[in-house]
Amino acid sequence: MVNRAINPHSSTGKLIAMDSGERTHQNVVVMRHGDRIDNFEPLWTEKADRPWDPPLVLDGKVRAFCTGKKFISNLGFPIHRVYVSPFLRCLQTASEVIHALCAVDDCVTRMSSADGVSIDPSKLKASVEYGLCEMLNKRAIRAENAPKDGNFGFNISECEAVLPEGTVDSTVERVYKELPKWEESSEDARDRYKNIIKILADKHPNENLLLVTHGEGVGVSVTEHTPEHLKVYEVEYCAYSILQRSIKEKNPYGEFKLCSSQGHTGILTIPSSPTADEKVKEQEPQSTS
Repeated sequence: MVNRAINPHSSTGKLIAMDSGERTHQNVVVMRHGDRIDNFEPLWTEKADRPWDPPLVLDGKVRAFCTGKKFISNLGFPIHRVYVSPFLRCLQTASEVIHALCAVDDCVTRMSSADGVSIDPSKLKASVEYGLCEMLNKRAIRAENAPKDGNFGFNISECEAVLPEGTVDSTVERVYKELPKWEESSEDARDRYKNIIKILADKHPNENLLLVTHGEGVGVSVTEHTPEHLKVYEVEYCAYSILQRSIKEKNPYGEFKLCSSQGHTGILTIPSSPTADEKVKEQEPQSTS
């Protein structure tokens, strides 16, 4: 049976809101980017200078902005810091979410940052992190679209320029100094996602984080933090998970647990079993990017 709502079926899965006083818990939201252009305009890659790095379509920007508005009303805690993959679709997604989170006016009638959204950039800080990048292999990036020399050509300054002015924290040292090498194995990529979530959280234990990444990264955030070892079947555009841990004990911090969220997060799961594993293997899409 496929479950649309993530539910750890235990008291530890209940989200604990954090007030403005001393924080006892840390929250990490792990989110997939919005709708990418090459999945709607198949000929886009034929004329693109960077076919491995598609932007969002307008609907993707709208979905991201509206997800940001949903965070305000549904999360029950503020986002203090955003980390984002260097891929353009993630940067544009993060930009839209940040516009929604930092808006100084009521955004009820606005559907994206293009509608003219004034923001207070002091509300949060954002940084680009290579460790949140796409799986660099042919399962995630079509071989004909990958750079022939394996150089994806990301420039951090250009990436940061996509994010809203005044929100970039360029003083934060990146965990991954460069991208993984092309033809990274899927197993290595999953380990990378698992590790980067914890490392980034440990860097900012008194802040709630939003990590904007790719489908596999969101999937790992679920499979690694559910006691029943759920298997992720699909991660929709702008789907997200919520992880929470206790920070009362500083050495070590508590273990992250997946929390139930209000509403549909866009993550489809099935229970882990030999039969279920086979089903996932047979029906797994070629790209989760």
